[in-house]
Amino acid sequence: MTPERQKFLNDLASLLVDGSPHAVALGFKVDSVGEGDARMRLPYREDLVGDPETGVIHGGAVTALLDHVCGLAAFTGFGGEDAPATLDLRIDYMRPAEPGQDIIAEAVSLRSRGLVCFVRATAHDGNTDEPVALAQAAFMITNASKAAQERAQRALREGDLA
Repeated sequence: MTPERQKFLNDLASLLVDGSPHAVALGFKVDSVGEGDARMRLPYREDLVGDPETGVIHGGAVTALLDHVCGLAAFTGFGGEDAPATLDLRIDYMRPAEPGQDIIAEAVSLRSRGLVCFVRATAHDGNTDEPVALAQAAFMITNASKAAQERAQRALREGDLA
């Protein structure tokens, strides 16, 4: 990748995070971004804890982090020119995060086909062998024509994206 392209992707990642009041409020940080992959972090904060007795970050904050990192991987997987929207996001929570630890989310674009991009992600608290959550998502380019969007949604429902 050229230095110019990496700068473009870094600027795009900053724009996506800094331009989202939700991401700013949660304190998301972009660790890295490449062609079809991204790594983001949710710094531990007590105001993000779901249960004060355990000190574990709320699952909703982890969900938002996974949606953002998957969206960034999809955006760069599409080339970084057209903004994608989340069509489907499935998250399997494997275990509670360790209290006091940042949550790190890593996503990779598996395949882009037409207007749809498929992404897989992992969230962990530093222990990559035992993830906190696993995610699988589908994204669609949103500035395409209405007819093209409907065709892509129908193909996704029918499993006909080959």
